[in-house]
Amino acid sequence: DAGEITVVAVATSMACIVFTSLSAAYAQFVAGKVLWPAFFRMVPFFVAGSFAAGLVAPSLPGDALRAAIGVFLLAVGLVMVLNWKPAPHRSLPGIAGSGAVGLGGGFVAGIAGIAGGNVIVPTLIYFNTPAHNATATSSAMGVPIAFAGASGYLLGTATTSASLAGFVHLPSWGVITLAAILFAPLGVRLAHAVPAQQLKQLFGGFLFLVAARMLATAVT
Repeated sequence: DAGEITVVAVATSMACIVFTSLSAAYAQFVAGKVLWPAFFRMVPFFVAGSFAAGLVAPSLPGDALRAAIGVFLLAVGLVMVLNWKPAPHRSLPGIAGSGAVGLGGGFVAGIAGIAGGNVIVPTLIYFNTPAHNATATSSAMGVPIAFAGASGYLLGTATTSASLAGFVHLPSWGVITLAAILFAPLGVRLAHAVPAQQLKQLFGGFLFLVAARMLATAVT
């Protein structure tokens, strides 16, 4: 049914991102842009939230799931495009704050099938992290977050196709992963060549397109 198809799409996305994030994270590591203190402080909580989402998402109504993803991405895109500026004194939170942000962000990432990029980048920018470092750190965090989310979906049982492992569609996973691994380093190089403000606006514009698609499918 439509609800299960949405879950399969999200689960397959998470499984693909395990490998695409690995390729991008390596390129960001070589470029020296990853903020490792932020990574180690926040990633355990994002991982926990993402794994929980993989267990919960299959029980959610399909239209409601798509609408929630669309509204979330629309809000994040608006923040990025409008060039919202965080208070200059703001810095990364402590363990308690990182736990709250990470668990919530990881759950949203797992529900949306995005491995945290659309959550982590705005979050780090909110705490005055430069855009290029936020993007790089998000790429590094995406590997364990996507793995945790995909693991949760793999534990589920779908009914629509013999080509599924849990809720992951294996043929789509193979094709998308191969193409993304090949082109992820190119995306990293292009991101570093774009000015930070323009990068944020491009990121926001892309989120608008994805959000519009999700909301349209939820309504129709």
